[in-house]
Amino acid sequence: MAWKETTNLKLTLLNAENLFLLFDHPPGPESLKMTEAQWQKLSSSIYENKNLAKAKELAKSINDMDPDIAMLCEVGGVESLKNFNELFLGGKYLTALIEGNSDRNIDVGFLIRKELPYYFDLLTNKNRSIKFNYPNDKSGNSLKFSRDAVELRLFQKESQKPFLILLLTHLKSRLDPERVDPNGFERRKAELKTLVEIVRETQTKHPNVPMIVAGDFNGNASKASTDPEFLPIYEQTSLLDVLEVDQVPQELRATFVQVKNGQKAEGRQLDYCFLSKETQAYLKRQSASVYYYKDEFGFKIDKPLSLDAKLQLPSDHYPIVFELEKIPVW
Repeated sequence: MAWKETTNLKLTLLNAENLFLLFDHPPGPESLKMTEAQWQKLSSSIYENKNLAKAKELAKSINDMDPDIAMLCEVGGVESLKNFNELFLGGKYLTALIEGNSDRNIDVGFLIRKELPYYFDLLTNKNRSIKFNYPNDKSGNSLKFSRDAVELRLFQKESQKPFLILLLTHLKSRLDPERVDPNGFERRKAELKTLVEIVRETQTKHPNVPMIVAGDFNGNASKASTDPEFLPIYEQTSLLDVLEVDQVPQELRATFVQVKNGQKAEGRQLDYCFLSKETQAYLKRQSASVYYYKDEFGFKIDKPLSLDAKLQLPSDHYPIVFELEKIPVW
């Protein structure tokens, strides 16, 4: 049997909650010592920059997890991701982001450790039709992904021969300001159906290549009590959520806490890292978990029971972190 080179990778998925870092002039390290009011005055953008203290805590959490690849949702464009990497993470990552379709200008993107001995390609599906439109739209033009479904291919020599494929998305939220699609259900269903089509096409083109499909799905896409729009994941693919594969207890899978005044806080899993059958074989057992943010002393912060406590966290979502080992590289 021919010897094969293998690699290990640590990955994290995080909805960074409105990670806008846009400046009129490039800020220096001294800006990290500013007051919040001074910090906000560094930008004249219509988008408010991420709170300075929260940006610091977000970076601290990423450094604590120390991923080789971070998959991020709700990033305010290419400039914001580059500024976050340079200003808060010491520039130790390469950034990869293609601006998508979001009407809030929140995108999905990647941080890739510079020391990794591989190359990568980034492909977009932002122009792909989801074969759906709202009943009140008479234009006849099909909608596209709310954000995108971005494909990151890792390869060693030839871009057409990747050894790992990551598909990152952020599906339609439950917001329905125009009251044409209650809870965003129909559009999210169409986006999910298109996402599954992309997965199957990619697996046909690259058979046996490990694949990860990750992102903020804005609903219960888990195997238990699956929301109906996500059923094609289980009916048409071999994908399984990494927390399911690693048998993480249900009570430890919440990535988002819904807090309503006067009511009990409810933890829900909205973020998922689905592994193809090929990828599941390389999961390092007991490496998958939902990461809890930590206080100044390094102790885990309990999940919030009030809105005030939730607003103190660096993001309203919790990261998922896991490791793959002995992935064949060709």
